[in-house]
Amino acid sequence: MASKRDYYEVLGVGRDADEAEIKKAYRRLARKLHPDVNKDDPQAEEKFKELSEAYEILSDPDKRARYDQYGHAGINENDFNFEDFARGGFGGLDDIFDMFFGGFSGFGGMGGSRRRGPQQGSDLQYRLEISFEKAAFGGSEVITIPRTESCNTCNGSGAKPGTEVKTCPDCQGSGQIRISQQTPFGHFTQTRICNRCAGEGKIVITPCTTCHGSGKVRKERKITVNIPAGVETGTRLRMAGEGEAGDPGAPNGDLYILLQVKPHEIFTRRGDDIYCEVPISFVQAALGDEIEVPTLEGKVKFQIPEGTQPGTSFRLKNKGIAHLNGYGRGDEFVTVKVVIPRKLNAKQKELLLEFAEVSGDEINPEQKSWLKKVRDALGV
Repeated sequence: MASKRDYYEVLGVGRDADEAEIKKAYRRLARKLHPDVNKDDPQAEEKFKELSEAYEILSDPDKRARYDQYGHAGINENDFNFEDFARGGFGGLDDIFDMFFGGFSGFGGMGGSRRRGPQQGSDLQYRLEISFEKAAFGGSEVITIPRTESCNTCNGSGAKPGTEVKTCPDCQGSGQIRISQQTPFGHFTQTRICNRCAGEGKIVITPCTTCHGSGKVRKERKITVNIPAGVETGTRLRMAGEGEAGDPGAPNGDLYILLQVKPHEIFTRRGDDIYCEVPISFVQAALGDEIEVPTLEGKVKFQIPEGTQPGTSFRLKNKGIAHLNGYGRGDEFVTVKVVIPRKLNAKQKELLLEFAEVSGDEINPEQKSWLKKVRDALGV
């Protein structure tokens, strides 16, 4: 398969599934996906191997913990071996045949002997947290990811330089072995991966001392991630070829960057527009004033008109977030919050009382209107 799917998705369970749920899901899918039940599906064997790999990782607490934290990047190639898995413990081929036929192995074939071709490397996923400003204007981040890379010593062959790689004598290069068995129910044939070459069709006589014959090594790689303007939490960026190394002759997988934008102390975002509150005094609200308003580029002067009411919003065009993969920007909406002083000195109280006396009922025209309606309704 071109890339690895999420192991929980493969098994069809949630990330909080316990051991019993994982085992139950595996048994159910193993009956459904086993190659001997899907002889017409050329991908049956790969699907079954994918299922077995997912169960092998998620049924092991240590491997599952690494996978939960790092995804496929936290799983080494040696963490799963299909042949070892098939030979021992629950989930092996014998166990699957027990499910089907009460212990008789080999119900039909796997669709002919064919060697597994070079496999593309697995995709990786990396969660990256960025600032609100970087999401708005774009930028770059340098990250370090663990991944497998082709061994430079042996050029990915797995063989020590100067030595040869031979065709497997057991499977003659096909990567598979056919086993026939006569049972009381008839003649059954099973096709399985060759144990000697692990399905590769080739045998390394003298393993490379650097990669120990795997053809791949684990390294940490620094990568610069270019972040376009206008991204948001949940945006996924694809970096082609930056995933796990593929087999010789096959491409690397891809790296997917999943972005998480940090909250801002002042602004909130809705689409490409941003919102903030600015406190003003009741004097500024009544008389109008030029105030300072924060924007993503810094503070700007803004004239509020006299008689501005609490909660009034003003629009600053093109002061929002850049449109992703487009032109222009969103807007900024500024809501004024009229702050009433909690304490007044004697002079302030005197002036307010004088204002109240001069204004009379006009202190609050809306209240006057409401009182008039009440009087009219009561006939007083």
